[in-house]
Amino acid sequence: MAVHEGVIPALVELLRGMLTWVEQRVAVRALGHLATYTSTFTALACHGEILELAMQLAASSLEIVYTHFYQYVDRRLSYHCDLLTRGMGGVEMESRKAEEWASQVQCWSLQLINCFAFRHEFRPTICKLELGRGPVASCPSIIDALCNIARSSDDWQYMAIDCLVGLLQDPSTCHKVIDTALPALLDLTEITTLGEHKKLGDSIVNVLQECIQTHGIGRNSISSRAKEQAEELLNSREQLKWEKSMPKEDLHIKQAAALVVKLEGNSLFSSGDISGAALKYSEALALCPVRSKKERIVLYSNRAQCNLLLQQPVAAISDATRALCLQNPVNLHAKSLWRRAQAYDMLGFAKESLLDAILYINECSQSTDHDAASRQNKVPEYAERFVKKQIRAAWLFKDAAAKHGGVHCEGGASDVCNQETEDSEWETASESDMGDDEKVRLADNLKSEIRRKDRLTKASKKDMKQGYNLQLSEDEA
Repeated sequence: MAVHEGVIPALVELLRGMLTWVEQRVAVRALGHLATYTSTFTALACHGEILELAMQLAASSLEIVYTHFYQYVDRRLSYHCDLLTRGMGGVEMESRKAEEWASQVQCWSLQLINCFAFRHEFRPTICKLELGRGPVASCPSIIDALCNIARSSDDWQYMAIDCLVGLLQDPSTCHKVIDTALPALLDLTEITTLGEHKKLGDSIVNVLQECIQTHGIGRNSISSRAKEQAEELLNSREQLKWEKSMPKEDLHIKQAAALVVKLEGNSLFSSGDISGAALKYSEALALCPVRSKKERIVLYSNRAQCNLLLQQPVAAISDATRALCLQNPVNLHAKSLWRRAQAYDMLGFAKESLLDAILYINECSQSTDHDAASRQNKVPEYAERFVKKQIRAAWLFKDAAAKHGGVHCEGGASDVCNQETEDSEWETASESDMGDDEKVRLADNLKSEIRRKDRLTKASKKDMKQGYNLQLSEDEA
């Protein structure tokens, strides 16, 4: 009915930006809805500019919202503010909702593009490059990004794993990606279930074994490190088969031997010999039965901590990921999440670090006590600071602000909002909604915040232990 009444041309005008970004958001949402139905897609396809406009909006939506609304607080249109907050919020709520809406504009634009992508005739317009796995495999940055997502708490983790597996299964791309993809997938071979996907680890192992057998470990295109990792995979599978026929008494002996070596590693760690401790944990892992998952989780997590202190974030990510894959449910081992979050932070991957840190805080907050205040007290202060840091680093408008300048607050175009203001947004309410008593409490809170930040700059030994120098806890001893 809407299509017959001629709504599409009007929506196209809004999508083109005839009014403002708020109307563009409405238009792209409506067009995306119409594009999902076969009966109405044909009418949309007749307007060839829709796809081009959606692609432009997906690429520029964050800049548009930032420069047209977010950047200049005193220039915000009142009806935009009312729509964002329904007349119930102040500047802080407006800004947060603007971020949410900007993200929606980008996501809905991509959804609209995706509807066109299912039709072969539109793919050249979308890609403007040669199609297929070949161009993807030839782009190292894409492969690196897929490996990071595959070893993260991202909702798209399975998608990344599936993409890497597909590239390895393709004979024309396997040799291009194996050196990068193999280490990441090896860390994931012990995943049992990820969402709806059962025995995912076994599927990864089968693909890796087939890839190795097909292309040969001795090929020059495969690095020596990849050869070692491939041999490690084959040896672990053989060990698992061997353990199935081993008497229980022998398994207990191996487990006890691994425990003794682990305790030696803990002792070395406590004495400051981090390299020696890491070697002991590796030795304990070699002794520990493959089926002793709980013990191996601790060993991998301990070695991840050693790698952090040795400034080896890539190795720390690998060990923490292996510990998280052994955990049931997957990705919910608190200490491994925290260590991987720190490792990603060392590499500058704010989003991956943030996702792990948030899950870590969620795990810390879990309690049988239903008292909310009690659960809140279980969240370490250093973890809260870490999350705030990563939120700023992964800020949606970070690139737009770097290109167009910082946020200008009310009171003049020269008043650029600084980092202190960003911090206060997370811990105080908007002043526009406060009475006199609340403002007094706000002043007291701000004084406490200033004193707290002053203490943070001194980098006390206690904070260092809670950060990269976090000691092994009793359950890891």
